[in-house]
Amino acid sequence: MTFELLVVLAVLAAAIVLFALGRPRMDVVALLVIVALPLTGILTVPEALSGFSDPNVILIAALFVVGAGLSRTGVTYRLGDLLSARAGSNRTLLVVLLMLAVALLGSIMSSTGVVAIFIPVALSIAARTGMSPRQLLMPLSFAGLISGMLTLIATAPNLVVDAELRRAGFTGFGFFTFTPIGLVVLVLGVGYMLVARRFLGGEASAPGVARNFEVLVADYGADTRARTFRVGSGSPLIGRALLGLEIGEVHTSVLAIQRGRFLRGPELLTSTETTVKGGDELVFDLAPPEERLEGLGLEEVETPGDFFDTYSRQVGMAELLVVPDSRLAAKTVVEARIRSRYDVTVLGLRHHGRPPGQDYHRVRLAVGDTLLVTGTWDAIHRLRRESADLVVLDLPTEAAEAAPAANRAPYALVAVGVMIALMVTGVVPNVIAALIAALLMGVFRAIDLPSAYRAIHWPTLLLIAGMLPVAQALEKTGGVQLAADGLLAVLGGAGPYVVLALLFAVTALVGMFVSNTATAVLLAPVAITAAQHLGYSPYPFAMIVAIAASAAFLTPVSSPVNTLVVEPGRYRLADFVRIGTPFTLIVLVVSVFLVPVVLPF
Repeated sequence: MTFELLVVLAVLAAAIVLFALGRPRMDVVALLVIVALPLTGILTVPEALSGFSDPNVILIAALFVVGAGLSRTGVTYRLGDLLSARAGSNRTLLVVLLMLAVALLGSIMSSTGVVAIFIPVALSIAARTGMSPRQLLMPLSFAGLISGMLTLIATAPNLVVDAELRRAGFTGFGFFTFTPIGLVVLVLGVGYMLVARRFLGGEASAPGVARNFEVLVADYGADTRARTFRVGSGSPLIGRALLGLEIGEVHTSVLAIQRGRFLRGPELLTSTETTVKGGDELVFDLAPPEERLEGLGLEEVETPGDFFDTYSRQVGMAELLVVPDSRLAAKTVVEARIRSRYDVTVLGLRHHGRPPGQDYHRVRLAVGDTLLVTGTWDAIHRLRRESADLVVLDLPTEAAEAAPAANRAPYALVAVGVMIALMVTGVVPNVIAALIAALLMGVFRAIDLPSAYRAIHWPTLLLIAGMLPVAQALEKTGGVQLAADGLLAVLGGAGPYVVLALLFAVTALVGMFVSNTATAVLLAPVAITAAQHLGYSPYPFAMIVAIAASAAFLTPVSSPVNTLVVEPGRYRLADFVRIGTPFTLIVLVVSVFLVPVVLPF
């Protein structure tokens, strides 16, 4: 063992200790590693920074954007709604469909993001059916982890192992190479959780009074005022902007425009710049007298009672508090020009603690009054960040499921389909396919640029970019070769199945303390080198590392997927150890015997 290798091992050991302690954050540890390696003289500065030029770092960033596009267009939430509707109150079917839905989505987008999206869905189902959240959330996290075993792009460790194969001079994995193994593990996981969830116990979810759209509209007396009129082809309102549609002496406000779109379904438009078209349906608040509507080419149609609920993922609602020193104090709602200032429409007012009735627009605002407004979720969040005159109070429960680009869902699915087709056929490299899909999300307006940047999980990218040079340093100093020799020496003349089992066990155990991505970075080159020494194909050995890296079922800190469900499920470390250990052993046995069938020695 050379002095250079000892230095690299010392840096690696320090990083592992910091990973295990959780302080500082993993991405900061990765940056410290990048700084430390050039200072030792083992790697040059370009070599230490080479992780940032790795195609997989760009690929993962693009996949975050694609996943955010699916979320913003409501594809994920619609799947959750469908799941809830199909399962009804059948608890067994609920668990099965929940796990299948999470695994399916997690195979093409970040499993952490999918689990975060489905937690409120699971909690809502638990409240509706009387189930304990504990019996739904751990199956949710297990499905998120298993999704990483379904496709090449499902999780970062798969891409890391694939990159290591290519770096060693071999052809990488195909898009669906993981799928046969992952499907078997998924079936076993669903069956296992149907039994194991019964040992999680927990009290049934207690229904509470949530501040949702229905409650807010009733509190402000706005639940009976809305009326809807369809615009005829000859209406003089055609071409006028939404902001200018106050009609008559009595203040009348058009809350929104309902418009049907080809392939997109109906959408609700609230932007002040939207212009009226023939066939639109105008949703009025405080509609003017009938005589004022004459000659406008409007025909009244029924306004659904759940009007706002229907569009809750496109259009938001919020309560605003008039703060001291607000420029809006002592002005009426009309004089405050809230619609033109903030691109939101006032639905109601609570003045001195109670709604003043239909004449709320004539009341002068006072400090402490609250306004109920509706507009796009983007407008509401922008108002939350920028307004000094009004404070946005807690958002309604629907905010957690906002899909501001819901009408773009078909196009988002097209973008994902193009990406998968390109990856499967190999027409372009995977990173280019992902970038094309991310760009298509922007072209189709499924996501905007600020949202795309926010969607990228920068700590994950920094972690990968920081740990890749460690693997390079280990290889440069002979550490990978030494680890492979040590592994073979311990096993003696054992067969390849024993080597696979040991690789799985080591990967799973290291993954208890180090992120699964970093674990894959460290162990993939060891597995490939060991396979070459034994004279076997490197593919089953690389695959076993990728599968084991996703099998992070043992502790709540093994993966962010587990960490997300700890608090809402009130789980303890013992719960994950008790439920996760048997299933990890099941996955170990199944993988050791199934991987060589899919990828022969």
